[in-house]
Amino acid sequence: MLPYKSLIQLKRNSAIALHIQICNNFITLITNGTLQPTGILPSSRVLADLISVNRKTVKLAYEELISQGWAESVERKGIFVFSSLPVLPEIESIPVTGDSEPKESFLWTNHFQNTHRSESYQKLILTIDDGFPDVRLTPVDQLMREYRSISKRFYGKNFLKYGDSKGSEHLRTALAFYLGNTRGLVVSPENILITKGSQMGIYLSAQLLLQSSDNIAVGVSNYASADEIFKYSGANLLRIPIDDRGMDVDHLEQMLEHKKIKAVYIIPHHHFPTTVTMSMERRLKLLKLAREYRFAIIEDDYDFDFHYNNKPYVPLASIDHNHNVIYIGSITKTFAPALRIGFMIGPSAFVEAASSLRQLIDRQGDSLLEEAFASLFENGEMERHFRKSLKIYEKRRNLFCEILQSNFSDVIAFKVPEGGLAVWAVFDDKVNLAQLSENASKQGLHILDGSFYKNEVFSPNALRMGFASLNESEIQQALEVLRRNL
Repeated sequence: MLPYKSLIQLKRNSAIALHIQICNNFITLITNGTLQPTGILPSSRVLADLISVNRKTVKLAYEELISQGWAESVERKGIFVFSSLPVLPEIESIPVTGDSEPKESFLWTNHFQNTHRSESYQKLILTIDDGFPDVRLTPVDQLMREYRSISKRFYGKNFLKYGDSKGSEHLRTALAFYLGNTRGLVVSPENILITKGSQMGIYLSAQLLLQSSDNIAVGVSNYASADEIFKYSGANLLRIPIDDRGMDVDHLEQMLEHKKIKAVYIIPHHHFPTTVTMSMERRLKLLKLAREYRFAIIEDDYDFDFHYNNKPYVPLASIDHNHNVIYIGSITKTFAPALRIGFMIGPSAFVEAASSLRQLIDRQGDSLLEEAFASLFENGEMERHFRKSLKIYEKRRNLFCEILQSNFSDVIAFKVPEGGLAVWAVFDDKVNLAQLSENASKQGLHILDGSFYKNEVFSPNALRMGFASLNESEIQQALEVLRRNL
C-alpha cells in the first residue's frame, strides 16, 4: 500500500472541507500517475486511521471521487480507480536542461524577451516616477458617487449587460463636446473608440496600419512601449531626429523621397521622453507631407491638459482637413492611471475596424465606469479637477526646478518644461544611473535607472523626473536623498 499518511496532506484550518481536500489529493495522485486505473484505494477505516480523520469524512471523499468519475465501487471488493481512465506515466521530477531552466512543455515563440516590464508604483516608498499625476488629488469620491448612483437607478442595470465595443455612447458624446471646447477638435461620437488607455489605441492602430516589413517613422528618442508595439507588428522603425522644436520634418521629407512610409508616430506635446513641444511650422508641414505621400499620423497626446506657461498648440488632429491623423489620448493618465480609460479618434471606417479588432481581445470596457466618467465631464467635475491640479502641479514644477537649479547644476542639465508632469534631466557622464538607482533605493527613494528611455540609436545618461505626484515636502525629501547619493 502507498504511504498515504505522507501523500495526503490536509490543512485543518482551511475553508475547504476536509473531504474535498482528501478528494483533491486522490485526484492529484491519479493525474500524476501514482495511482493507476483499477488500483484499489484503502478502506475508509484504514485511511481514516492513517490521516486522523473521521471515517465518515473518508466515505464522503470517496463518494465525491465516484460522482466525479475518478473512482468506482465494486461490491464486496472495495473502491478502485476508475478502470476506463487512461494509463498515465508517473511524474518523477521536473526535467531540466543543462542551464537548470525547465524544459518547455510545448513549442511557442517568445517575442518579448527583451521587452521592458512596466514598473509597479504601488509600493509605499518615496518615488520619483517618470511623470504621473498625484492620485491623492483625484476626486475619487465624486467618481464613486456617480458609479453607485448609476448602478442603483432602474436603467443602470442595463450597463451590466454587453454594450457597444466602441464604448459608452454617453462618454463618447461627452468627450466630443469636451475635446471641441478645449482642443478645437470637431468630432462625432461615431469617430471615437473608448480604449483601456492610450496604449491600447497605439496597439490597435499599429495592427490595422502595419504589416510585416512596412516602414513607420518614429523619433530617435521615443516612447519605448510604442516602439515595441510597432516591432511586434513586424514593421521597420525609421528613426527621425528630435530637437528643441520636435521631430525634424525636413529630415522626414528627405526620407520620404526614397522610402515608402505607412505611418508616422508623433508626440507633439511634451515629447516622450524629452518633453519638447513640436513647433507649429513643423506640424503644418507634417500634415502637408501626410496628404502628399498618403501616410497616417498616429498622434499620441497623452497629457494635453497640463500646460503651464501659455496656451498649448491645438493638436494636429484639430487642423487636419484631409483626415490623415489618428488621435490618441488618455483620460486616466491625467486622472488616475490605474482606472484605464483612453480614447482613439479617426475616420469612422477605421474606428469601426479598430472596434472589431478590440472585440477579439477585450469585448468592451467597464460600462459603469465609463458612464460615471461621462457624468463627471457633464457636471464640470473633470474640468474643475484639471484646473485645480494644474495650479498645484505648476507650483510643484517650479519648486522642483528651483532645487535642481540650485543644488544639482553641477551634475544635471535640464530645461524647465512648459507642460507635462516631468523634467528631462541629463546627468553628467560620471554619474552611473543604475548605481544611483540602487543606492537611492537603499535609502528609501525609488528612482528609475534610465534604461527605459534607451534604444538602438539613443542612449542618453538621462532620466524623466516626475514632480507632479510629490507634494512640496516630498519633493524636498526626495531630492535630498538623491543629492546624498551623487
